[in-house]
Amino acid sequence: MKTRFTILLLLLVNVAAFSQIRLARLFSDHVVLQRQKPIPVWGWAKPRETVKATLAGQTQQAKADASGKWMVTFTALEAGGPHTLSVTAKSGNAQVSDVLIGEVWLCSGQSNMEFMVKQADNYAVEKKNADFPQIRHFKVDHELALTPQTELKTGDWKVASSETVGDFTAVGFFFARELYQKLNIPIGLVHSSWGGSQIEGWISKEGMMSNAELRPTVQNLPTTWQAADSLIDVRLRQQLHVSPNLTAADEKKYLDPNYDFAGWIKSDPIGQWEWKGLRGFMGQGYMARIVTIPDEMVTEPTTLALAENDSPNQIYINGKLVSEGVLSGVRKITIPANSWKAGTNHIVMKLGNMANPSWYGLGLKGSADDLYVADKLQRISLAHDWRLLPAFAEKHEYKRFMNNVAVSMYNAMIAPLEPFAMRGVLWYQGETNAGRSYQYRQAMPLLITDWRQKFGQDMSFYIVQLSSYGPNQNSNKGSGWAELREAQTMTLSLPKTGMAVTTDVGNPADIHPTNKQDVGHRLALNALKLDYGQDINYSSPMFDKVNFEGNKAIVTFKHVADGPSGPGLVAKDAYGYLKGFEIAGGDKVFHYAKAEINAKNTVVVSSPDVPKPVAVRYGWADSPVDANLFSSDGLPANSFRTDTWPGVTANTRFDF
Repeated sequence: MKTRFTILLLLLVNVAAFSQIRLARLFSDHVVLQRQKPIPVWGWAKPRETVKATLAGQTQQAKADASGKWMVTFTALEAGGPHTLSVTAKSGNAQVSDVLIGEVWLCSGQSNMEFMVKQADNYAVEKKNADFPQIRHFKVDHELALTPQTELKTGDWKVASSETVGDFTAVGFFFARELYQKLNIPIGLVHSSWGGSQIEGWISKEGMMSNAELRPTVQNLPTTWQAADSLIDVRLRQQLHVSPNLTAADEKKYLDPNYDFAGWIKSDPIGQWEWKGLRGFMGQGYMARIVTIPDEMVTEPTTLALAENDSPNQIYINGKLVSEGVLSGVRKITIPANSWKAGTNHIVMKLGNMANPSWYGLGLKGSADDLYVADKLQRISLAHDWRLLPAFAEKHEYKRFMNNVAVSMYNAMIAPLEPFAMRGVLWYQGETNAGRSYQYRQAMPLLITDWRQKFGQDMSFYIVQLSSYGPNQNSNKGSGWAELREAQTMTLSLPKTGMAVTTDVGNPADIHPTNKQDVGHRLALNALKLDYGQDINYSSPMFDKVNFEGNKAIVTFKHVADGPSGPGLVAKDAYGYLKGFEIAGGDKVFHYAKAEINAKNTVVVSSPDVPKPVAVRYGWADSPVDANLFSSDGLPANSFRTDTWPGVTANTRFDF
C-alpha cells in the first residue's frame, strides 16, 4: 500500500512539473485587478491548446497561439474579493488565490519613484501604521532588452504590512494609503522604475519613431549587446574627443608632468564613474588633479590620502610612480620629502574596477574628506576639481547601463505589463533629462501617448514636478531644472493629466528629498478629484495671464482655492512678504522684484530698475527656495515665466 501511495505521489508531482499552462507573473497570489474595466488575463500553454479561465463566477475561453500564448478578457467587476483565478487546459491547471478587485496604478520613473518607504521621513512611525492588507505592491526588477519582452523574469505581489512596506515605493504607498482611506477599496501598485534613468529609455521604439526629432536616433538601434557596446564605445570616444586609433603609447603621455588634462571630464571624485557621464564603462581609467604645494611643505614628508579603491592601482606625482598595488580602505600613502615641487604638481591615479563590491566598477568610495595632502602642520584638500578619462587602449567593456540604449527599459519593464488593466500612472522622472529640457516638451507627451496606445487604455497620468536641487540661481544665469518644470507643466495640455508641485518639499543639497508623504498626498488630490469625483482642490496655483500696466505687471492665477487661513493666495512668510519673483524689460535683463498679493488670485509685480516691464518669472531656479507663494489650502504655486525667450537647454538633443 505504501509503495502504491509513493508511486501515485510521484505521478502527481510529475504531472505538475510538466504542466505547461501558466499565468503571466503579474497574475500571482494577492494580485489586485482593476474594477469597472474589462480585465485582460493572459499566460502560456501548449500551442493551439484551448484554455478556460474562471474568476468571480465568470468563465472565459481562449485558444493559445502558435507560441503558446493565450488571453481572455473578463467583463468589468466591482471592487471586492478575495477571489480565486483559475485556468485549466489539457496540459494542466494553474490557480491564483487572494485576488482583489480595486484600483490599480502603475508607478514609474527614476530614483525618486524608486525611493523606498524605509528611506522616507518618519519610517519608524510609518512602519508601525502600515498594516493595510488591501494595499498590494508588485515590484518589477531592473531589466534591459533590445526587443520587446512578453514576460517578466521575476516578481510577485506583496501585501502591505509592517514587515513588507519598507520596500514599497514611498511615493506610491503614501498615494495608495490616502486613496484607500478615502475610498475604502483595494489599491494595487505596479512599480516599475529605475534610478537615474532617462525618459527615452521608457518609450517604445514605435513611439520614438513617431517623433521626427527622435526618429533618427532609434531607427537603426543595435539588435545585439555586442553591437550596442561597439556603438557606445564609438559615441563615448566622440563625446570625450578621443581618437578611435588611440594606443597604449598615447596613454602613457597622460603621465607627462606637463600634460594638459583640460579635455577630460571634470568631476567630483567620489562615486561610480557610470554616473559621471561614462555610460557604464568598465576597465581601467585615469584620475588626475593639479595641486599647488607651498614651499615649506616640499621639504617635509607628507601623507597623500586618496579615499578607497581596492583595485590594483598606480599613483604618480609629476610623472614619477610613488605607489603601486592594492590598498584596502582609505589609501594613505607616505610621500618622502622633496617628492613635491613648490607650486603646481600633477597627481595621476591609474585605477581599475573595485573588487569589493564587484558591481561598483570604476570610481572611488568613501568620503571626499579622505582626499588630501598633509604634513604635520597643514592639510590641502583634494576633494574637488578632479579630471577623469577611461583607458580606451586597454581591454574594457560596458555594463548593461540603463541609459545606453533607448527603449531598452520599455522593452523589458513595461512591454511585459501590457495590457494589464489599470486606472492610471504616477510618473516621477526628469532629473536625468534636465540637461535637455526643451526636448522634454516632446518626450513627456510622447511617452503618455505611447503608453496609452500600447496598453489600449486612456489611463490617467499624474506627474511629480521636479523638486528643488542645486543652486538658487537667477533668471539671468538660466536653469535647466526650471525649464524641465516648464516642460512638465506644458504636458498638462493633454487630457486626463495632472501634476504635483513639490519645490517646497525638496532639499537643495540632496537630489532625493525624504519627504515623500506630501508628494504622495498631492498626487492623491489629483486622483481623488479627477478620477473619483471628490469636491476638492487638487492643483497648485497656476499662472493664467499677465497684464502690463505702466511699471507694473499684474499676474493672474488659476486654481486658487480657499483654505483654513482664508481665501485665495497667501505668502508663506512670517512677515507676509512675497519672494521669488523677477521682472525684466525689453533688454531681457531680470531684476529681483517686489511682489504683492492684490486680490484673491492676482499678484502685482514691479521693480524700480524696470520702468517698462515685458516679462515676469517666478521660482525660475534649480532650487527656488525663496519662492513662497501658496494657495491658502497649502499648495505651492507653480513656477512659471511669461516670456518665450530661448533657454539654456534650447539646443541640446537626445543622442542614442
